[in-house]
Amino acid sequence: MWIFLPRADAPLSAASAQAQSQAPADPAASAETGEGSFRVCNETANKVSIAFGYRAEKGWQSEGWWVAEPDNCVTIYRGNLEARRYYYVYAADDVSGGAWDGSVFMCTRDETFTIFGVEDCLARGYERTGFFEVDTNNRSDWTLQLTDGEVISGDTGPTDEAVPLEGDLPTDGGNQPADDTPTDEGADSE
Repeated sequence: MWIFLPRADAPLSAASAQAQSQAPADPAASAETGEGSFRVCNETANKVSIAFGYRAEKGWQSEGWWVAEPDNCVTIYRGNLEARRYYYVYAADDVSGGAWDGSVFMCTRDETFTIFGVEDCLARGYERTGFFEVDTNNRSDWTLQLTDGEVISGDTGPTDEAVPLEGDLPTDGGNQPADDTPTDEGADSE
């Protein structure tokens, strides 16, 4: 599955970002190993740093940083993506300072990190960072495309329709986030 997402400071609004599906590059490899992956592709002119979050066996977990050079992809998670439907991503343009972010808050820090729990980030010495939610629809492989502005479209694979990404993001305007969206209440900690 591919998602094309313009950077927050890009001229297009979040509503113009579109999700499009594409078969994995090598579906046989995933089927043979039983292992899926979550990849992020940087379609911008600048280096991008990426943080990733998900609900692990013992609670919420955030990890970072992966660096995606311009026009390159990085695998940020290897494993059974079907075990959970929702994942959370934050990415920052290392040159312009623009970001791909959202309203689901998780803990991060400037250095390489693996952080358990989403509560009391600041009190625990971390930063509180807004991630955006990615609904993988329980697919085994997922690729996220980060773009400067224009939504990449065309023959990127089998696609039934383009779906605005904005409707998938939790907002403060009353939309209910997914049942497994992190909150500060009841989260597991280290």
